[in-house]
Amino acid sequence: MGRPHRVVVLALDGVYPFELGIPSRIFGAAGGRYEVVTCTVDGLPVHTNSDFSVTVEQGPEALATADTVVIPPFDTSRITREVAPPVAAALASVPKGTRIVSICTAAFVLAATGLLDGRPATTHWAVTRLFQEWFPHIALDPDVLFVDDEDVLTSAGAASGVDVCLHLVRKDHGTTLANHVARACVVPPWRDGGQAQYIEQPVPGTSANSTAATRQWALEHLYEPLSLTELAGHARMSLRTFARRFGEEVGMSPGRWLIQQRVVRARHLLESTDLPVDDIAAQVGFGTGTSLRQHLHTAIGVTPLAYRRTFRGVPADVR
Repeated sequence: MGRPHRVVVLALDGVYPFELGIPSRIFGAAGGRYEVVTCTVDGLPVHTNSDFSVTVEQGPEALATADTVVIPPFDTSRITREVAPPVAAALASVPKGTRIVSICTAAFVLAATGLLDGRPATTHWAVTRLFQEWFPHIALDPDVLFVDDEDVLTSAGAASGVDVCLHLVRKDHGTTLANHVARACVVPPWRDGGQAQYIEQPVPGTSANSTAATRQWALEHLYEPLSLTELAGHARMSLRTFARRFGEEVGMSPGRWLIQQRVVRARHLLESTDLPVDDIAAQVGFGTGTSLRQHLHTAIGVTPLAYRRTFRGVPADVR
């Protein structure tokens, strides 16, 4: 084994301590194949988003020696449309071709410096709207855990930093080592689906003379077919009026909303019960397990079994 791959972690003010430690924990468990050092833009301590600061031994000069640069996220209150001059100067010292990785809100730094121009990217789902508003020229995918665009990788929020670092170990040294690292760190070697499965989607609020009462009634009768005619009849509206008002209040068609609510109910049952998939499908109105599998995969990119494993930790052989 030759020289260890050098990973330089750039800690910015407001850094999240958990994510700051991810590269060292993951790459450090790879049997000496990586060397991880942490630096700041001026070599001085940085404030975290918690009640303590972090002191490091390296300044921005460490970036010039990196094979991979990882930028952990920082508090959302510190997100800006432009990069502070010291940060821009530090990143300018990174040699061309060096692999660069952002975790969560750090994607804003890469975007502001132009490193994501013409590339696909992702960030935490809670700030995707702001990201798209500021950087409409970047192809943002808000649903995935990370995006690998060769020498630039971006990941979603918090623990997705574990996913992208494990992905790099797998990419650099293969599945066997990545699985070993995952076991050592007591994390799954691969998470199915994307961050869409972690986003809560509440029922829209009520208002006078609205379809709210019918929406509530529909939630209590999800196990039934519930045609548009039945929904409009319950609301005592014509089909056209009901569809128009429903779209104005909810932002989607009644059919699409019903599917969404059935998926939400199915997810709850997968998390909280041991019911077989076919029984859950019947209870939420999908009819068959096959239909539930198709709709769940379309909505969040995973199978019922994979979703249940993620949120309940149930071994596959039990199912």
